[in-house]
Amino acid sequence: MTEQWPTADVDQIARLRALAAGVRGATVTERVVEGDFDVVWGLLSDFEGAFGLIELDMHRVRVTAVDGEHVELDARSRWGFRAHLVGVHRPGWFWAQSRFLIIGIAAAHLDGRTRVALTGGVRVPGRAALVPLGVRRAARAALDRLERELAGR
Repeated sequence: MTEQWPTADVDQIARLRALAAGVRGATVTERVVEGDFDVVWGLLSDFEGAFGLIELDMHRVRVTAVDGEHVELDARSRWGFRAHLVGVHRPGWFWAQSRFLIIGIAAAHLDGRTRVALTGGVRVPGRAALVPLGVRRAARAALDRLERELAGR
């Protein structure tokens, strides 16, 4: 007799919410933006270009390695702080962390528009925890900048 295990498919945003739920201090900010998924995800995935316009703390980003879904980025903040981020990048999904940062971005198709969710912030070294100060405000501002970028296209 073969046992049947239940399966579940979740979209990238539900996956981000589930992962963020395991990180103390993490909040997920979500918005539906006017724009086709491919255009929206193209902006969010342009790490060396548009990404820094949307996520202002990532003033300068350089992709240092890509191996399938594995990606490594060197980032510099507008205050001069540096981070070497290691993560997973696939359509609609980006999760990366360094010693002091976590960044999570998810997107899903929605009838010609796109649902986008963000989480992240300053990581407490050695723990699954974020310093929650200003995270929601920063995520809302990043989504505002994404909408302005989309409107300018």
